[in-house]
Parts: sequence; structure tokens; C-alpha cells
Amino acid sequence: MTDSRKPVFLVIGAGAGIGGNAAKRFAAGGYHAVMARRSDEAGLARLVGEIEAVGGSASGTLLNAAEDGAIEDLVERTERDIGPIHCALYNLGAQIGNRSLDQTPHRIFELGWRLATFGVFRLAHALFPLMVERAKTGAHGTLLVTSATAAMRGNAGQHSHAAAMGGRRMLCQTLNAEFAPQGIHVAHVVVDGPVRSPDTLVRLLGDKWDMFEAAKGKEGIIDPAVLAETYWHLAHQPRNCWSHEVDVRPWTDVAWWNDNPDPRIDSKGKGFAGPSA
Repeated sequence: MTDSRKPVFLVIGAGAGIGGNAAKRFAAGGYHAVMARRSDEAGLARLVGEIEAVGGSASGTLLNAAEDGAIEDLVERTERDIGPIHCALYNLGAQIGNRSLDQTPHRIFELGWRLATFGVFRLAHALFPLMVERAKTGAHGTLLVTSATAAMRGNAGQHSHAAAMGGRRMLCQTLNAEFAPQGIHVAHVVVDGPVRSPDTLVRLLGDKWDMFEAAKGKEGIIDPAVLAETYWHLAHQPRNCWSHEVDVRPWTDVAWWNDNPDPRIDSKGKGFAGPSA
């Protein structure tokens, strides 16, 4: 028996930046976008309206992903009431600020893990059995996971964030190892650079945003609408050519492993691997 409803693209962490733009891209490609975010119901409704205004199909819901049962309930309701989730994007950040060890209480450290690592585990636990069943008839599922530089390198003041994002990366590897043979594509996307996101970076910088934007230059900040094309491509790769981990950054930035170079090998302020002009 086949399900004639539209395939669903589920976004957990659907802000106006990466999550919202990915939802728009998948809706344009024929999916029903289900967008979940913790707060700002008006912003969520605005995203739904923008998708519907150009002929797409979308719905939104508020979700506290750290709450027990919330992710599991969202998966169940979506599958029952809207359609089969063929692709999911876990796009929740886990940045709890720059904190020294003595300013990182146990509960704050644990919150980073709950948002970055445990949330991915819970989504996979609820969704993958359904995807495995569908894969038996050829409908391969995809889990896309947005990640960050902290998954690759821990810096001072980032105890919770780095530990949580490093755990997210390893979890994606174990999920991929177990479920790729069963027809589920797990892709870990390291976003190694600033993103033009009204809900996160723009809000964080406030009145310093214009100065930051001018310093970075037109092509020095990741456009989330362009990044959404990378997510679309990953979700539609042939099974004989699946990518598990990719990293993205503006061409003006050096990679995570070299953005703090020794001055003796610095190439005009760009790092050893950076552009020389």
C-alpha cells in the first residue's frame, strides 16, 4: 500500500535563517514543509505564508525540543496527520554563550548536550524505524544535521558547546554506519562560518551588525538560501554516491583547522591555507 500524500520535509529549528530557507527550498521541490521552532509564533506563521504565497505547502508548530516526549510526539503527529517524513533537518543550535569553566553550571552544560546531541538521538529513535520500513520499497530516507566549527575543534569558553557538537558529529557517524545499509542517508553539515540569519547572528550582534557585514564583505557571510541548495542536493544524491560529511564556508575564510595560524606561517592574515591575495 502506498501513501499518496506529499512527502514531508521536517525541520526542527526553523528560524528565518538556515531552517526557514531549507523549508522554502524543499517546498519548492514538491515537499510539504513542517517547521518547528521554540518560540516566535508570528515568525513561524510568516514563513508558512511566504511558502504558500508561491504555491508551496507548509505548516508550523512551536516545539521545546528539550522537553521529554516533544520530538517523539511531533514525529507521530506529522506521520499520522500530514504525511510520511522522507527528509528531516535537525537544525537546533546549542550555543549557550562564551563561559569559563567556573561560569558553566552543571545544568547549562547538560542543556547543550540535550539540544545538540540527545535531540538528534531522539529524532532518529522515533523516525528511523518508519524510514527503514519505507526503504524496503525503495523510498530512501534522509537525515540532515546542521553542525558547526565546534564539532571539529574546542575553544576556551566553549565547554558545553564543543562537547555537545562533538557528540553530535560522532552520533551522526554511528547512525550512518548502522542505517546507511538500511536505506537512510545521514549527512552532517559543518557550517564553518558566519550565516546571515536574522534570528541568530544578526540579533546577537545588534547595532554592530552593519560594521560586521562591512568588514566581512558581500561574499564573506553565508547566504542561507544558497546553503539550502546544498541541503537539497544532499537529500537527493544517488545511493551510490552519498556524502556523509561536508563543510561549507565563504571563500574569504580559512577552514576550521587553520583559522588561528602561527604568525610564522600566516599568509597575509589569511592563514597558511588562505588566499594569498
